[in-house]
Parts: sequence; C-alpha cells; structure tokens
Amino acid sequence: MGEIISFQPHPHPAGTSAGGIDAGYLLSEDTWDMPLDFYLKSGINRFFENGIQPDFYEITLYLKVFWNFRPWENEIRLGFGEGVSYADGIPYVEKLEAEGEGDNNSRILNYLDISLDIDVGRLFGYNPLHGTYLGYALKHRSGIYGLINSVHRGGSNYNLFYVEYKF
Repeated sequence: MGEIISFQPHPHPAGTSAGGIDAGYLLSEDTWDMPLDFYLKSGINRFFENGIQPDFYEITLYLKVFWNFRPWENEIRLGFGEGVSYADGIPYVEKLEAEGEGDNNSRILNYLDISLDIDVGRLFGYNPLHGTYLGYALKHRSGIYGLINSVHRGGSNYNLFYVEYKF
C-alpha cells in the first residue's frame, strides 16, 4: 500500500483486476462544525482473476469519512473508509503473497478505502452535474498483521478510478 500512496505502484504481472458498485447513506454532514461528512457504505465487487482461477464476488461494509476542501468554488474530497470485506474466494495475489510469507488466507479481512475526488459539475460550471465526483481510490484488504483470522502479511491492493453521484 505504501508504494501506491507514494505514486510508485507496481501492477502485478498476473493482470488481475476488480470492479464494482458501492452505495452509501449520509450519517452526518459537516460534523463538529468541520468539513467532515460521515457515510455508512456497502459495495459488491467482482474480482477478475484473468483465467488463473475462477472469478468471484466480494461484499464490503464500511464507515467512510470525507474531508471536504472547497477551493476555487469547487469541492475536493479526501476520503478514508474502514470496515470489513467478505470475498467468495481468495484473490490470486493474496494467495501468492501468503504462500511467499508462509502465511494464512481468509475470505473475511479488514477493508480500507482511501480516496481523492473532485466535483466535476462545479469544475466545469455545469449545474446538472453538481454532486458528481470523479476520483481515484485505493482498495485494500488485509489481516492487520495477524489481528484478523491469523493473516499476518497477506492481503491485496487495487487501484480504482470511479464516478460517484451524490443523490
């Protein structure tokens, strides 16, 4: 995850990927008189295993907070989500990492979501698109160094580009 955050990602040679859809419910807006919005979010994702093993689904449930920056009549959001991931299979990259480390695998792991996005409606001055965000996210599954199901070093990271609309 550190490599991705420092803009030095190294895609896995297996070429696996993931895609999905999330939905959320706004719990609190401008919390504590600060530009913090809290959401309860859930998603369903498909892991595409590039023919190495069968594709499978994942379900996530997490709490996400957005820090809203409002420069230049626009809105930029930095998000951080924390929760749980249940996958119907074990991603190939997680299996490889666990085997290399002599570690365990688990379908249930901790889930992190780190994101950065911008309101494209405000960016282009087009009112019908206000509340439509274009962004980048890092999707991370891990055992938190053994705290979850004895998974010490296993896990996976996926880079995502997304469009989100705020209803």
